Parts: sequence; structure tokens; C-alpha cells
Amino acid sequence: MQVTLSAPPKSLSTTAPLITLAGVEKVYRTGRLSFPALRGIDLAIEPGEMVSVVGPSGSGKSTILNIVTGIDRPTAGTVSVDGQRIDTMSEEKLAAWRGKRVGIVFQFFQLLPTLTALENAVLPMDFARLHSGRERAERGRRHLGLVGLGDKLEHLPSELSGGEQQRVAIARALACDPVLLVCDEPTGNLDSESAEMVLSLLDRLNRDGMTIVYVTHDRGLAERASRSISIRDGRIESDRRLR
Repeated sequence: MQVTLSAPPKSLSTTAPLITLAGVEKVYRTGRLSFPALRGIDLAIEPGEMVSVVGPSGSGKSTILNIVTGIDRPTAGTVSVDGQRIDTMSEEKLAAWRGKRVGIVFQFFQLLPTLTALENAVLPMDFARLHSGRERAERGRRHLGLVGLGDKLEHLPSELSGGEQQRVAIARALACDPVLLVCDEPTGNLDSESAEMVLSLLDRLNRDGMTIVYVTHDRGLAERASRSISIRDGRIESDRRLR
């Protein structure tokens, strides 16, 4: 039986971009030293796009993801996601918003080693206090089925391959039906076969309507997106539509 992703919640506006960065700068300071990571970033991403952000190490690409998800705040400029200014939110409100509206996939999976695949997949719902225990388990099983792991619900991370662990991480990111899925080097720790499986899954999620933004240093992987943004020295070097 084919499992399909439930439609993500609609953006608050049907015409506005899902993500807007305006004049965003980020400067990290250590003592008297300052390190500019982003310099005057203006960027708009529409609902339903699949966008790759590519650039060499230290270019600022991961900083953009941190700004978009509210993990980090800009030094200057404004950040709006799904119709809300997240750069002015309190830490408490921002954490609650991020938990319900944004799914994040990390390079190194970050699964809890003592929890099963199913228990890892439902964690965001536990933290957000969404749904009953029975419904959480059902949704977790559905998302693990979506990523092709419906037969490994009770497996610990140590019993899964790297590609399987990353797919559990994607199922976990989908737990609260986010409007945005953000991935930081999602294939960077995988062999080529596992990487292809993960990218094919992201393609399928995007075709089902999910907005996806992912960072990669690999320009070949960047071309799999519908749009690719190249970052160098904290600035947007190019912004290309691919399909």
C-alpha cells in the first residue's frame, strides 16, 4: 500500500513568499574580533519550492538555515516565515513556533540511541504536547511508512544503516506537519546509494507540496533542486531556477 504525505498546513498568505529575508546580516564576535557570516542577504522563497543552498565551507550557507529556523538571530535585517516576523519573537515563543512549523534534518541524524525508530519519530509531538499517545504512535508509524521503514519501528539506531537513520530523522522532522522542511547537509554522512534514496525521498515530499530548503557543499546535489542559491563570503553569488 502506498503511503502519501498529508498536505502541509497552508501558509497564512496564499500570495506572499513563505520565507523572506530582507537586509539580513550576521556578525559573530569573539572579544575584540568580529567575523561577518552574512552580508546584506535579500531572499524570498515561495511555498512549494525545493531550494538548495550551496557554497564552500565558511561561506555562510548553514548560517542562513540557522537564521531561517530561528536557531540564530540576525545582527541586522528582518526574517519572516509563514507570515510571522521570527527575528522579533521571544525565545519561548520562537521555540514553540519552530517545534510546530519547521522540520529540521541534521547531517549526523541526532537520534536518541536508547529509543526505537518509532519513539524517535514521535519526539517532536511529545515536546509540543500534540495529540493523544495513541494518535502520536499512529502518526509516527505513518511517517516511518512514508520513508520506507514501516518494518523497522522497533529497531534502535544502532540496528539501522546510516541511510535508514537519516530517514528516521526525516520522519521525525515531519511529525508535526511542518510548513517548511530544512536540511543541513542531509547526505553528507552517507554513501552514494543511501544519499540517492534520501534525495529521492525529498523529491517525493516536495512533489506532495512540502517546501524544502537544503544546504550542501556538493554542486551536483544542488542541481537536484528546483532552484539553487550559491553563497560565497556571506553574499548571494547566484540564484538560478533549475526547473
